[in-house]
Amino acid sequence: MRIPINLASEPFRRDRPVLLATGFGAATLAVLLMVLLSLIAADRTHSGDTRAQVIRLNQELASISAEQARLEATLRQPANASVLERSLLLNTLVERKSVSWTKIFADLEAVMPANVRLIQVRLPQINSRNQVLLDMVVGSQSPAPVITFLKQLQTSPRFGPATLHNSAPPTDNEPLYRYRVSVNYGQKL
Repeated sequence: MRIPINLASEPFRRDRPVLLATGFGAATLAVLLMVLLSLIAADRTHSGDTRAQVIRLNQELASISAEQARLEATLRQPANASVLERSLLLNTLVERKSVSWTKIFADLEAVMPANVRLIQVRLPQINSRNQVLLDMVVGSQSPAPVITFLKQLQTSPRFGPATLHNSAPPTDNEPLYRYRVSVNYGQKL
């Protein structure tokens, strides 16, 4: 029977591959650290430029807001109240006149199926972003053509998503299914 006995004061170990792998890993991590530090420095420079632009734009916004407040204070004076009211009235009239009814009906005709009737269109409303909102009542002999009309409104480039507010079944006086629909209209003002 053989018993392995090591008479050396330190047993033999294979440390060279472990030391090489550790050295290679340390070098790779050092290179990655340098790359990350350079990216951080570049990002700081870019962020500084962005912060400077934001500060400049905020200063411009503050000066424009102060100028607007000064002008509005001038317009709100009692002596200028009649001019302001007249200006608001004329602006509202011009805004309403800028909506072309002929164009609205032509665009509706392009997307409306033949078996759907336009019963009522209310005066278009214009929001602060110059978007025109059409509120209308449509009717048909059955609900299916109105569903087709709503799909065609949504796929049309002139109209946005349609909202169905309510519906009414046929009655003795009105033989059509009636639907109240509102939709954003993309007419340029």
